[in-house]
Amino acid sequence: MTLAARARALIHPDHLHANLTALAARSGTPLLLPVKAGAYGHGLPQIVPLAAAHPDVWGLAVATPREAQVVAALAPGRPVLLLTPPTPPEVAVLADLGVRIPVASLAEADALPAHARAHLKVDTGMNRLGARPEEAVEVGVRLAERGQLEGVYTHFATADEPDLRFAHEQLRRFQAVLDALPATPEPVLAHAANGGAILSFGALPGMRLARPGLASYGYVPAHLRGVLPLRPVMTLEAQVTHLHTALAGETVSYNGLWRAPQDTQVATIGIGYADGYPRNATRRAQVLVNGERRPVLGRICMDQLMVDVTGLNVSRGDWVTLWQPDTLTVTDVAAWGDTIEYEVLTGLGDRVERVLAP
Repeated sequence: MTLAARARALIHPDHLHANLTALAARSGTPLLLPVKAGAYGHGLPQIVPLAAAHPDVWGLAVATPREAQVVAALAPGRPVLLLTPPTPPEVAVLADLGVRIPVASLAEADALPAHARAHLKVDTGMNRLGARPEEAVEVGVRLAERGQLEGVYTHFATADEPDLRFAHEQLRRFQAVLDALPATPEPVLAHAANGGAILSFGALPGMRLARPGLASYGYVPAHLRGVLPLRPVMTLEAQVTHLHTALAGETVSYNGLWRAPQDTQVATIGIGYADGYPRNATRRAQVLVNGERRPVLGRICMDQLMVDVTGLNVSRGDWVTLWQPDTLTVTDVAAWGDTIEYEVLTGLGDRVERVLAP
């Protein structure tokens, strides 16, 4: 008998499908969908088949060789791009799986197996990975001569900010590299636009793919909300595991941060910071109980948190909502935890079961 999880992330396929359709239409290109970090916490087994079946998704992008292996198995026949450099022993394994290899130097180009397909990584100002523009052309020429240059890409550092001047400069540098590369039998797949760039710029000239990350899962910066009708893809729920009364004057949880002003009905919920719910949200967090916002009481614990359910009809085993697409969202939780949506979503642990919503 497999015992049930006390917390679950409900994945909404219709939201994901609509988001991808809208992002592809605005970018004017097919999508290379990032599914790194467990599809931004949403779960590879849930997201990858949905994405692979979407008509606007060209392929999938990952951050680590192990992710590439897993995604290649979940989406056979779909292109998978590794975004970070593999070690020499990993290159042959990845090439045999059909995974596209990132290349940023002549040495990396020359070490590729003959059957490998490469995407040239150009550093236009992020200063994280890639070849500088003045070096990238030589690497691209070498890959083209070997018949291995499938794609060329860069990454915007500030395209999700209101001030787009540096993003425009990065685009100018990237376009100069593309213009200097030799012609190839098949057009090179140039890609640069993350979610912020798609929303800020729309279609970018010369691009053949776009890579929307968190926007695909329904989250965008405040100043870009409303550009597209994107909806969050996840609802997070956890079960009531215990009910009791805290008497007036008693404290709840570690450090006695909250004291009951009167007798208070308390529900203990089976989720905590070990599952990814931010401990820093203590004293600010709220949850939805029977659709009503209720405060989290005292310190958020490793495995549990406590909620005021006074006056509500609540039983053990009931599901409480930690966040959902429309009200009380990941954005709220991230703000309470002094962090960002990326960290909250990707921090969800493996004790949280991922299931497709009906």
